[in-house]
Amino acid sequence: MKITLSLFFLFFFLNSVSQEQFLEKSSKFSERTYTYQRIKKEKNLKLDFYKPKKTKGKLPLLIYVHGGGFSGGDRKDRVSKDFAMEMVEHGYAVASISYRLTMKGIGFGCTTNAALKIAAFNNVSKDISYAVQYFLKHNRKFKIDTDKIILVGSSAGAEAVLNLAYVYDNKILDTNFKFAGIIAMAGATISIDKITTENAIPTQLFHGIKDNLVPYNIASHHYCKKNATGYLPLYGSKAIADKLKSIKKSFYLYSIKNGDHSWNSRPIYQCKDEIIDFLYHDVLQYKNRQIETEI
Repeated sequence: MKITLSLFFLFFFLNSVSQEQFLEKSSKFSERTYTYQRIKKEKNLKLDFYKPKKTKGKLPLLIYVHGGGFSGGDRKDRVSKDFAMEMVEHGYAVASISYRLTMKGIGFGCTTNAALKIAAFNNVSKDISYAVQYFLKHNRKFKIDTDKIILVGSSAGAEAVLNLAYVYDNKILDTNFKFAGIIAMAGATISIDKITTENAIPTQLFHGIKDNLVPYNIASHHYCKKNATGYLPLYGSKAIADKLKSIKKSFYLYSIKNGDHSWNSRPIYQCKDEIIDFLYHDVLQYKNRQIETEI
């Protein structure tokens, strides 16, 4: 009898641990497309909204911003859809958004003026803000928890969400609005001085140490030389984590020793557990953890 009871409690404990990071696990979901911003003389901006079926209450919302050098990429690409379906299965609502590709035909290399690069960061930050504003205005329809809106970005998308959270002078969202968290895959920002104890949010960072496009620590974008037109110093994942560490704020740095820029999307497939762990403990449960992992 004692053995039976012990096994029962062990099973119950293990089952509780395995389920605690799920909001409400479900493989059935709905997907709909919405226009979140109409822009004169340009394409209207759209998003694909994924939501688990038969859920109760308001859900946390992940806003996914695709990569593509601010000149390409698609909210409907395989990576975006795979991420959305994975997170919906774990009980999150997901919005995969389109944004203005202001660098199309221009490029983002060392011959592109650095001021244009910064403008691209800000333009996408503006578009993401419009998407957030759309959800806030229509929350009765979407039924999301407006205190649990999390930014997720890949490559250029990661640069945009980091810029939005920590650098961008936002004129669209209310000054009291604050994102619940951020996940940046191979991203960087133009400044860490603006990361403060007041605006810091739980931040998960994935980055290959040998990324030759977006610096892992502190270096110029694309490693352009100082005399290049496109020279733009950036602060990558390591520098951002170090800043958050110094001000005793939550971060989760996942470094890949021999990783290159392909780690702008690989975490979606290879680090699902780490993403779910971060979202559950650091964002939903407000744990002020500081985690550094290197593989």
